[in-house]
Amino acid sequence: MTKSLVTGGAGFIGSHVVDELIQMGHQVTVLDDLSGGFRENVNPLAHFVQGNVTDHELVDRLFTENRFDYVFHLAAYAAEGLSHFIKRFNYTNNLISSVNLINAAVNVGTVKCFVFTSSIAVYGTNQVPMVEEATPLPEDPYGIAKYAVELDLKESHEMFGLNYIIFRPHNVYGERQNVGDRYRNVIGIFMNNILQGKPMTVFGDGKQTRAFSHIKDVAPIIAHSVQREQAYNQIFNVGADKSYSILELAETVAAAMDTEADILHLEARKEVVDAFSSHAKVQAVFGDLIQNVSLEDGIEQMAFWVKEAGSRASTNFEGIEVEKNMPPAWQATITD
Repeated sequence: MTKSLVTGGAGFIGSHVVDELIQMGHQVTVLDDLSGGFRENVNPLAHFVQGNVTDHELVDRLFTENRFDYVFHLAAYAAEGLSHFIKRFNYTNNLISSVNLINAAVNVGTVKCFVFTSSIAVYGTNQVPMVEEATPLPEDPYGIAKYAVELDLKESHEMFGLNYIIFRPHNVYGERQNVGDRYRNVIGIFMNNILQGKPMTVFGDGKQTRAFSHIKDVAPIIAHSVQREQAYNQIFNVGADKSYSILELAETVAAAMDTEADILHLEARKEVVDAFSSHAKVQAVFGDLIQNVSLEDGIEQMAFWVKEAGSRASTNFEGIEVEKNMPPAWQATITD
């Protein structure tokens, strides 16, 4: 039986990838510390191990005991804006942990392909539409860490023959998302605020644009990628084609949540203004798996789930390393 490891498999994207892999007949091991995911997200047919990918001894033991065929590395703390203020945490969890997995994959010698979810954060600004051939110019520690892992995978292929596939998803949303994280996933934040009777908070004027990607247009591609050898040792943008402003998003979310858009504008923070990608490359290889879920349909599906699941208490990040120049709204949460 094909054995696969999914890190972050109790998280939002990871749990959907696990479901796809199990339907494909894989024997799946999930490694997750539940810092951002939830045990109930994990498919009961998967073997769940609670632990952190920063623990290299645990990682080495899992690889030795299971001799995985495929690795799907989705574990990360994906808060671009916050990463400026948690540099050590960011590089430990997003870079060093990835190196632990790459080392183990090389040493065990059974891994046919290492699938890594990077981010369009590697591109930086002024590179729209973002194409895979562009030279990455990340502007935040999160993007820097992701790009470093990409480079290490390329080096590991050239040095040790480890095959890889890199996906650069962007603004993925949908059912099972952690709506209680106040630092990332704007759609979840909006819906959670509405459920709690709070306004939707928008940094700056809200004219920033993003292409919001429903999970159904991302998870199947990631899971099935290992079956398509033409994808090996390649990088793919993956996600929606059409971009929307944050203000347009707020109106769409409010409508799906059966309310009027109540928006509170906060002081602008340092972020890329416009971010959307070209998907010609992923369409050429995975076009049959792309469903092209519209923003309106995707938001409706997520809103139905959120109304059933209910709101989650928003938690503050503990362990801010640098408070200088933090957005006032986040600065206030430190002492909440």
